[in-house]
Amino acid sequence: MGVSDRVGDALGRAVEQRMLREILADEARPQHLAIIMDGNRRFAFRRRIEAGLGHRIGTAKLEEVLDWVLELGIPWFTVYALSTENLKRPAEELDTLFDLYVEGLMDIAEDERIHANNVRVQIIGRRELLPQRVLDAIDHAEARTSDYDNFVFSVCLAYGSREEILVAIRSIAEDHAAGQLDLDAIDERAVSARLYTAEMPDPDLVIRTSGEERISNFLLWQMAYSELYFTDVFWPSFSKKDLLKAIRAYQLRSRRYGA
Repeated sequence: MGVSDRVGDALGRAVEQRMLREILADEARPQHLAIIMDGNRRFAFRRRIEAGLGHRIGTAKLEEVLDWVLELGIPWFTVYALSTENLKRPAEELDTLFDLYVEGLMDIAEDERIHANNVRVQIIGRRELLPQRVLDAIDHAEARTSDYDNFVFSVCLAYGSREEILVAIRSIAEDHAAGQLDLDAIDERAVSARLYTAEMPDPDLVIRTSGEERISNFLLWQMAYSELYFTDVFWPSFSKKDLLKAIRAYQLRSRRYGA
C-alpha cells in the first residue's frame, strides 16, 4: 500500500468517526432499521466470479453490518434475505443459499457478540417452504438467544408481505365468523397483531442497496410511514460509511405521518 493509499484510508476513517459522533449526538436515531440486501448476483457478475461466491461475500457483509448496528445502538434490525419469489430461482443456486443460511445461523448462535450484547435472533417468513436443514438451524439460533431482549435481529426468509397480509386477513375472518371479533373491532391494531411482526415496532428507516428503487413485497403494511433510502452500492460492497450516510440522511429529514 502506497503513501497516498494510507492517507486516503486515514481520511476515510476520520470522516466515518466524525459522522458516527454526529449520529450518536442526535436523539433522532432510528429504533428499527430494515435493509433490503440486494445486488449479490450483480456484484458477482461485475467481478466475473460465481454467483455463489457473491452470496457468500454478501453473507459476510451482513455480519459486518450487524456490528455497526450494535455500535449505533439500534435495538431492532431486520433484513430481507430471501423472498417467496426468490424460491423460483434455479435449484443449484437455492441449495447454495440454504447452505449459507445454515452456516450463518449456526455461527451466529455461538457468536460471542450476540451473547455479549443480548441479541435475540428470530426468523420471519413461511418456514414450511424451507428445507429441514434450514429449519433445524433456525430452531437452534432462536433457542440459543430466546432469553435476550437488548437487541432483536430479524431475518426474513421465504418472506412475502402480501402473503403475510393474507394470513392476517384470514385470521380476522375466522375470528369474526366464530363470533370472537366484532366488526367494529377490526382496525389497524387487529391487523398488526396478526402479522409476523406483531411484537415489533414498524421500521423507521428502510435501506435498499443495488440501485433499485422499489420495495419488492417487503413489509408493505409495516413501512407505511417509514423513511426510504436507496443507494447504488451492491450489498457486498456496502460500507460503514454508506450506512452512516443513510442514518444521517434519516436524521436530517422531517418525518411526516399521513402526508
